[in-house]
Amino acid sequence: MLEELLALVAPPGCAVCGGECEVRRRLCETCECALRGQAPVWSAVPGLDLAWSAAPYEGTARNLVAALKFRARIGLAEDAAGLIADRVPRHRLSGAIVPVPAAPTRRRRRGFDAAEAIAAALARRCGLAVAPCLARSEGGRQVGRRRSERLADPPRVTVVSPVPEEALLVDDVMTTGATLGACAEALRVAGSARITGITLAASRPCKYGLA
Repeated sequence: MLEELLALVAPPGCAVCGGECEVRRRLCETCECALRGQAPVWSAVPGLDLAWSAAPYEGTARNLVAALKFRARIGLAEDAAGLIADRVPRHRLSGAIVPVPAAPTRRRRRGFDAAEAIAAALARRCGLAVAPCLARSEGGRQVGRRRSERLADPPRVTVVSPVPEEALLVDDVMTTGATLGACAEALRVAGSARITGITLAASRPCKYGLA
């Protein structure tokens, strides 16, 4: 009741565009429709059986990621997970969810990890286990680097606990696929037999539709 009364004085703003938003919601109807109006994306990444994304990394999807990661709107992880859960092919949601790890310094600086938050929310929605079995060492930032540089110098990823036989690698964005590929390689070596990459958005050249 208090939230409804406050909304009469100061209508809640959309976490992505800042426009007016319904009470108890983080996204306005316009942003919600924009996200759901995009075609899902899939592509081939070495080491993965499939790389699937809920939307292209542009427009509203890009703004949502920016709000989550750089403005600490952590609640948006629930919206990202909801979009993924509603759109991903059901037969792809099996195994355990493995969050793509962030570099230690970036996690400490932000105080949270976007991929981990999305992974946890997706696990709750889909009734799957979370297996935080990967760690990432310090290294150069992938953001801002050219595609050739990212592929030539992927993140250093190691296994820190037992890996699932079926792994659902979850991240916020896929660009070149270098990070997902490095995670997949570590999982394969440690014993994972089937690995699917799932992200909110994808920016690399890829194919559109469901697989």
